[in-house]
Amino acid sequence: MSEVVDHLAEMTGFRDRDVMDVTLVSALRDLLEPLSVAIFRCVGIGDDGGQQRWLTRARLSADDAVATADPLWSDPAGLPLAQDYPQRLDCMHSRAVLQSQQGEHFINLFPIATDREVVGVLEVISTERMSAKAQRLVSSVLRIYHNFQGLLDYSERDTLTGLLNRKTFEDSFLKAVSELPARAILANTDDGRRHEGSSPRYFLGVIDIDHFKLVNDRFGHLIGDEVLLLLSRLMRSSFRFHDLLYRFGGEEFVVLMRCEDESDSAQAFERLRLNTEHYAFPQIGRITVSIGFTQVRIEDSPASAFERADKAVYHAKDSGRNQVHSHADLVLAGKMLEQAQLSAMELF
Repeated sequence: MSEVVDHLAEMTGFRDRDVMDVTLVSALRDLLEPLSVAIFRCVGIGDDGGQQRWLTRARLSADDAVATADPLWSDPAGLPLAQDYPQRLDCMHSRAVLQSQQGEHFINLFPIATDREVVGVLEVISTERMSAKAQRLVSSVLRIYHNFQGLLDYSERDTLTGLLNRKTFEDSFLKAVSELPARAILANTDDGRRHEGSSPRYFLGVIDIDHFKLVNDRFGHLIGDEVLLLLSRLMRSSFRFHDLLYRFGGEEFVVLMRCEDESDSAQAFERLRLNTEHYAFPQIGRITVSIGFTQVRIEDSPASAFERADKAVYHAKDSGRNQVHSHADLVLAGKMLEQAQLSAMELF
């Protein structure tokens, strides 16, 4: 019993979800001594698994010294299709523990759920059939894991939309900036010249609903809240699973995304604009959004990057709304001046 308590104390001692997943699989490996333990999250869109993929959050085999996982910024096309592992999908949809035998191995699947939905499965592979006592142990540990994840969600997510909230933005932003190279990475190519190599690029977008005050004034705040909720769902379907989506308050939303170049990020924001414009919102019909975005720089504070994107939003609204504008393009076209660097204390 003391060993179980020690593992639970370690698992709930972190506020980092990546670390929590690693400690969970480590604890179950030590307690059950299986061939392997893994957490798989189902990412993508579609309920039938046609466009969904399996992202490995943490995997630990019997002889592994450290757990492995897919990078958060993995290309979805390189991940296994959800439909290729139907038993995992069955586990998620039924919300039930499933056990099957493949050759000499037994595969035990446990659903992993948030307060809103089932998001993945825990897979335990063993050489012997898992006993009812062991299944109860895993289920009990998962309940504690679920409850602690719920506490994290309560502190990190907007209660209406389920998107990340404003107070989590700064940590995510600073982590992204820390991955930016201090200088351009140069690489030799076949032509004998040196070119800028591949390095992470992050883009920050600010999204504002056009004429949202009129929605609240005409239809009431309950309908206004429904618009915010539906827009958050459009955002989830318009962006990739690893793009960070925030509600800053009111009708203002923020996206922090990693892309190869500015054109990729522009396409993503334009996709959201079009999806919103063409969506029939119940009772109110059509609404539009104005969007501004900017590339994150190594010297940026959260305030300075936000301010550039926000200025691009104001330009979109002043130019007729229902538009997407890049701050860099506006500066290049002479429609906006480059601003002085802001202190982080000026906004946050």
